Amino acid sequence: MRTKLIEAIAEIKAYPIETAVELEIFRIKYLSRKGLINELFEEFKTITNDQKKEVGKVMNELKQVAENKLGEAQLEFNKEKIIKKKIVDYSLPGEPNELGSRHPLIIVQNKILSIFNKLGFSVFEGPEIEDDWHNFSALNFPENHPARDMQDTFFIDKKYSLRTHCTSIQVRLMEQKKIPLRAVMPGRVYRNEAISARAHCFFHQIDAVYIDKKVSFADLKQTLFEFVKQLFGEEYNVRFRPSYFPFTEPSAEMDISCIICKGRGCNVCKQSGWVEILGCGMVDPSVMALNEIDSNEYSGFAFGMGVERITMLLYEVKDLRIFSTNDLRFLKQFTMA
Repeated sequence: MRTKLIEAIAEIKAYPIETAVELEIFRIKYLSRKGLINELFEEFKTITNDQKKEVGKVMNELKQVAENKLGEAQLEFNKEKIIKKKIVDYSLPGEPNELGSRHPLIIVQNKILSIFNKLGFSVFEGPEIEDDWHNFSALNFPENHPARDMQDTFFIDKKYSLRTHCTSIQVRLMEQKKIPLRAVMPGRVYRNEAISARAHCFFHQIDAVYIDKKVSFADLKQTLFEFVKQLFGEEYNVRFRPSYFPFTEPSAEMDISCIICKGRGCNVCKQSGWVEILGCGMVDPSVMALNEIDSNEYSGFAFGMGVERITMLLYEVKDLRIFSTNDLRFLKQFTMA
């Protein structure tokens, strides 16, 4: 048996291992459970005791030689893999960099602000957390007005709440007494409403105010006609309906013929063919008085619109909830916008 072991040692040392396949064949042939070395160990149990010491020494040498050869070969192949990973082929095409995009609401908001900027309006922003005076009292909201109820407003405490409209910025500008005042005010607003395809608990709004001498309702209408013409085009009809807002008198709501259904009726326009896009009116003299501006000398108009409503019309989106889902399938459509 000793002779057989010496021959096996020589065979293992001379065994060629040049590929990963040959390495695995070597392992199975010599070191697996049914391999040659295991068979020799089984045979070792049958020899006489006086031979075991000498043969056992050669047996251990055989196993050591096989394990060393396997380990060295594995180490060499692992080194080759690491080297291959580090090699960079500069002739290969580069990995494409995906471009991000502006959110559709920001795209539309910027378009709206650009139009009013051309009409002479300056852009102003204000805080999202407002006190009672700027959000309600200075805008002629009576103490018992429904907008002060918890079902409409997110109150932080008795004095502060999340702003319910960007008209609060108007109050801050009127306090500065820099007349004439021509301002457009974008921002996010919050209302405690049920979320649906047409409403959300937060949305984006753009308000505007113009105060100067001899400002009339005709100036308001002409400004809004020009806005609709530049944003939507001349082919869409516009109508004004009487309405009520605490901070304007007279007040109106402006509708545009539905872009999605072309006036035929759909779920967005509630089958009417018309979609309300903003509320407007002349600044109430009471608001002027609360902000210490002489309504006998000055007059003005104000209006406010929801950016989501405008965006739904421009891009024919039928559910405004998708604007806040961060769905990349939706957002990637605006990469080139």
